[in-house]
Amino acid sequence: MQTTAPYDVKAVRQQFPVLNRKIKGRDLVYFDNAATSQKPIAVIEALANYYSNYNANIHRGLHTMADEATAAYEASRHAVKTFIGATATEEIIFTKGATESINLVASSWGSAFLNKGDEIIISSLEHHANIVPWQMIAEQKGAILKIIPINDDGILDMDAFALMLTDKTKFVSIIHVSNALGIINPVEEIIRMAHEKNALVLVDGAQSSVHLDIDVRKMDCDFFVFSGHKIYGPTGVGVLYGKKALLEMMPPYQGGGEMIKEVTFEKTTYNELPFKFEAGTPNIADVIALQAGIAFIDSLGKSAIREQEDILVQYATNKLKEIEGLRIIGDVKNKVSVISFIIAGVHPQDLAILLDNQGIAVRTGHHCAQPLMKRLGIVGTTRASFAAYNTIEEVDCFIIALNKALKMLQ
Repeated sequence: MQTTAPYDVKAVRQQFPVLNRKIKGRDLVYFDNAATSQKPIAVIEALANYYSNYNANIHRGLHTMADEATAAYEASRHAVKTFIGATATEEIIFTKGATESINLVASSWGSAFLNKGDEIIISSLEHHANIVPWQMIAEQKGAILKIIPINDDGILDMDAFALMLTDKTKFVSIIHVSNALGIINPVEEIIRMAHEKNALVLVDGAQSSVHLDIDVRKMDCDFFVFSGHKIYGPTGVGVLYGKKALLEMMPPYQGGGEMIKEVTFEKTTYNELPFKFEAGTPNIADVIALQAGIAFIDSLGKSAIREQEDILVQYATNKLKEIEGLRIIGDVKNKVSVISFIIAGVHPQDLAILLDNQGIAVRTGHHCAQPLMKRLGIVGTTRASFAAYNTIEEVDCFIIALNKALKMLQ
């Protein structure tokens, strides 16, 4: 098995100050990247530079700093457009995260175009952020929510999905990559099948955007969402991509400044895209710094990052399978660098505490996917997830710490 990185991991790690810290006297091993990635110096400096040198509101000011802030903000919009292969910057809406992006579509599109008896389809793999907004709008509009089942390995039942699609199907909202299991869903096939029934499709790219090459035009999704903090960018900023014609048809999600063209007490007219959906003063600093996160990924190349992550996940998988009583959940080939596992007789939370005492950061619990855990018949998992800066040596430390913890628990 290959264990040589496709790039200089040591040099990459030097860009991340937090990786130098100690946790309870041990070197930090950060394997919670599916929850949020760490931030390179370039992102941190972009935030500090904005606040230190050109902190100003955007789009409306006529002074120099306002022009500079506006230019930097819109440069990030252009960077996102290129990052996901959108047609125009007008199709890129900044939100506070993937969760708000999904809520925006469910609320705005759903309130305007859903009717009683219409059908919405999601899957058993979904994060709560792609369940609850659709439950809410379905209740409000009298629509029906249908769930694509999975097999015991976490693979979507595409035959069942085909049977679910009817002339009443109006919307399909599907996770691209499972945050809990790392499994990659066949979104292109799902989109094609849904479009044959004239249904729209939203792809939740919160996990896929950092690992997979995204081309929304080739994918032909109607909407695509992701969060900045999972692609080495800041928290508090997310993206909604939508086809321009659809966004133009949708009513505003929130009212206030920026999203208006003219306001009188008798009538308000709304701004053009993308500003129609960006009410009020936005999260300027974090949007600007998002461009630095994208630039970091581009500097290494997604293919090289994937190669490094594949080395880690294969190596870690083989090591974990040597541990008696350990079972990997979602042990399939078509996945990203996420390993979820359970160990007979061991509660994941107990394990996480003992790993943290040895400097190892992993995620445990239901991973905001309680229906998935119920379907699999488990309370939760321990999840190790890898990023561009992780190493084989860290995996070895993790395995040693895990075995030590198990001796204390069993």
